[in-house]
Amino acid sequence: MNLNDTFQVDVWKGDWGLPSVDVDCLKILTYAKFSNIPLSIKATNNPFGSPNGQLPVLRYKNNSFCTVDKILEVFREHKYTPDNGITRSQNADVAAFNTMLDEWVDQPNLNQVIRPWYCKALPFPFNFYYPGKYEKQAKGMLEALHPTKEDKAAESSIYSKAQKCLTTLSTRLGESDYFFGSVPTTFDALVFSYLAPLLKVPLPSCSLQNHLKACENLVKFVTRILQKYFEYDYQEYEKSKTKEQEEKKKANSDSEFPNKRRNQILAGIFAAVAMLGYALSTGIVQVIMYLITSRKFLRLEKEDLKRKYQIDLPKDLMVQDSDYDLADSMNYVYEDEEEDDED
Repeated sequence: MNLNDTFQVDVWKGDWGLPSVDVDCLKILTYAKFSNIPLSIKATNNPFGSPNGQLPVLRYKNNSFCTVDKILEVFREHKYTPDNGITRSQNADVAAFNTMLDEWVDQPNLNQVIRPWYCKALPFPFNFYYPGKYEKQAKGMLEALHPTKEDKAAESSIYSKAQKCLTTLSTRLGESDYFFGSVPTTFDALVFSYLAPLLKVPLPSCSLQNHLKACENLVKFVTRILQKYFEYDYQEYEKSKTKEQEEKKKANSDSEFPNKRRNQILAGIFAAVAMLGYALSTGIVQVIMYLITSRKFLRLEKEDLKRKYQIDLPKDLMVQDSDYDLADSMNYVYEDEEEDDED
């Protein structure tokens, strides 16, 4: 087959276990997976080569298509759709929910996570241009949706609507795997493209993320699609996360080792000093030193030792009798002292 006759799509690269971090790119990728479209994917960090400076871009037969609606239209024209069993009323629900999801613009997360990610991913000098451009577009949509409200009031209103939207989606999904039965549709692709980044991206402004995590069936919905349709991205991220946690644990263990060893040594020194202090305070050391210096331990004759232990000993070796304890030796010393006094 001619290369120009294949579907080729340029998308933002993935991160955090997602095939792409961009909502529109996720829509196209997920729709293609659900429809079994033979798609050649080019993950890129540079939208400069696209006709409108944005991603995703579909290239087919020397033509380029730049918007999500246009790309999906091309797919449908070639009979690629997951919606063969969808009714008109269900299609109306899809359009309504899509509009509701599109209205959410999260300014704090845009500034603290998403914009820095684009700055890091984009090559110089585009990392100075595109993040600001996307932020300006998002703020323009925010002002269009809430023209009479301040940013904070508009943001609060959008958060409230987004939470209600998540609750409605959770209720609608129920215990089912997908929203309209046992197989995924375009609606599932749209919902996934919004929920997956909200669930997986580490957001500093996480009130809406926490609300999503509380909707357990929506969390399972996202995880199910990732594991089934984007298995490679999901597993690679889980492996890297596990490896990172193990390395962090090892680093913490290595950093604790010198302190642990130091504490053990100090504890041993303290115990030795304490025992020595106790021995000095009770006079045990003085008694032992006196016995040694005065050479008044009981002695055994060399021949007796040889007979007892069957070994040859130096002539001048003096050994304390093992049958006597310290108390016997001390009594012996005291008796000698009394005899010396009498003399």
